[in-house]
Amino acid sequence: MLFRASAKTVAVMALDGSLFLHLTDKFVHMHGYRPGASEVRSWERSIPVLAAALNDAGLGDVEVMLEYALPLNSKRADVVLAGVHPVTGEASYVVVELKQWSQALPHEDDPTLCHVDAYAQPVLNPIEQVRRYCEYLVNFNGAVAERGHRVAGVAYLHNATEFGVTGLREIERDGHGLLFTAERRGAFLDHLRSRLSDKHPGARAADELRAGATVPSKQLMSVAAQEVRERTQFVLLDEQQVAYRMVLNAVEKAKHADRKEVVIVTGGPGTGKSVIALQLLGELYRRGVPALHATGSQSFTKTMRKVAGARKREVQDLFKYFNSFMTAEKNSLGALICDEAHRIRETSANRYTRAEHRTGRAQIDELIDVAYVPVFFLDEHQVVRPGEMGTVADIKAAAAKRDIPCSVVPLDSQFRCGGSDAYLRWVVRLLGLEPGGPVVWEPDDRMQLLVADSPQEMEAFLEARRTQGYGARMSAGYCWNWSPEPKPGDPLPHDVVIGDWARPWNLRGDRSVSGAPPAALWATDPAGFGQVGCVYTAQGFEYDWSGVIIGPDLVWRGDRWITDRTASKDPVFKRSTPDHDVDRLIRNTYKVLLTRGMVGTVVYSTDPETREKLRELGAVWSGTPQGADRSVDGPAGKAAETGQKAAGAGQTG
Repeated sequence: MLFRASAKTVAVMALDGSLFLHLTDKFVHMHGYRPGASEVRSWERSIPVLAAALNDAGLGDVEVMLEYALPLNSKRADVVLAGVHPVTGEASYVVVELKQWSQALPHEDDPTLCHVDAYAQPVLNPIEQVRRYCEYLVNFNGAVAERGHRVAGVAYLHNATEFGVTGLREIERDGHGLLFTAERRGAFLDHLRSRLSDKHPGARAADELRAGATVPSKQLMSVAAQEVRERTQFVLLDEQQVAYRMVLNAVEKAKHADRKEVVIVTGGPGTGKSVIALQLLGELYRRGVPALHATGSQSFTKTMRKVAGARKREVQDLFKYFNSFMTAEKNSLGALICDEAHRIRETSANRYTRAEHRTGRAQIDELIDVAYVPVFFLDEHQVVRPGEMGTVADIKAAAAKRDIPCSVVPLDSQFRCGGSDAYLRWVVRLLGLEPGGPVVWEPDDRMQLLVADSPQEMEAFLEARRTQGYGARMSAGYCWNWSPEPKPGDPLPHDVVIGDWARPWNLRGDRSVSGAPPAALWATDPAGFGQVGCVYTAQGFEYDWSGVIIGPDLVWRGDRWITDRTASKDPVFKRSTPDHDVDRLIRNTYKVLLTRGMVGTVVYSTDPETREKLRELGAVWSGTPQGADRSVDGPAGKAAETGQKAAGAGQTG
């Protein structure tokens, strides 16, 4: 929150200009940089209008909270008004979204979106925007949890005419989302008076909201229990069930003994870590234990939100990022499920972090502190960026520093790569991630391996598998420059060029362009086949057939692998990154890419000597490997065998 005062004070400070100087100074202090001109202009034009409305309504003692930060979230509501309800006498809050738009048209296919002349792309209907802010506040602030009636939301378009925005009102349906214009200012004042008393100051109600515990509400957990747990049909086997039970037992013990405990669950790709994580989340919600799921991957978190919250959108808010807990209260959660924990960073701070939060505190410490039982699911061979600290040793050391007991549960059984332990061992031996050196692939009845002579050959084979109903993707090492995102309607730049074969990288951003899916959905949207994925969009996902291009950053020379850091275009490798770290991270990158396939992998190297070595170690190319001509029912049957799609986890693992 940038500023808080009574409506009377806000009006006076807006009049003499001191309010905007104060907001700017506070913004710089919190964020470390100056607000943009458009943001300052919106303060100067909108806040005085709202302050005048409050005072004209006789609500000068209502407390006004400007740029109110939503809990565990980077989003800010423009204004939250705090006061006393004129009828019930309870604390009452009105979330206000201020817009300077003069007109807006609803999107032709989706009324929750709208078109505004100032923006090239559709934006969220402000009614939907403020409704979501209200629901989020109720779901995560203890002062209003189970008391959703205390919160109302309005969008105030003070420059708009009724004619200019009337189409937006199609989605008005409750007190969490109403729209008012300057032409209906009288109705706006009446609505404010219906929610906020003119006889009582709002300072105490504002204090109560600010002091509200940041935890998922019981109502949200009840919804999530049904959506997450009951939709997961996967049966946990052997050590998966052991890991599941150990976490639940640790949560029960911590609750009764008021004692923290850390649980680490380790396992390679496809050992079911994410399935266990979802099962745990649903069961914890069923038991009424406040818990959240967090990862360090935007693609993975967005996909989890999409899958778990497909029917109940509010469930999506239970899936966070590792850097969401910088200011969270200690032990505010019963459990924190940290999936893909090998992506934990040294610190949560980045260039957008507020100056006051740049404490240098380790991200591991933040994650351990926020919950009685922090649970870390990780695979140490999937650390692919400098600065990622998610290892068993790092987590155990952080726990020991606090004298917190720590349990480690290894997962061995393979559910990805067709359940082939032999293939996973072949990959880690191939890349020198385990001792013994590369070995010749001995075909089993679970996983297929092919070595292609060209990217055209690889792509044609994968396309043929797609016509049979299989899913397929192509991915590559980060050895080609990545062009900026094209404008809507423009073709994707073909950055990955090998001879006369060229294809685009997957998109970087959050929106679809020219038919290609946004970055977070590349691995799960069928339209992702046309682009080459990188490790950051492939990690955490799986598909039936995986085509992997090994670039010039990893080549075989004589009797060993040579990593060439100069061939990598990955911007995360700085000059200061030691050679041995670059070597390990490049090998881990290809380990991730080579273990995405559930039915088979086709591998191609841009280097002739490396291709020859792969032919010695892998399967001879035959164009149609044994079992690849199965009927369209084949992939579904295979997925059911591995348990991944049956888990309802949206091809995550």
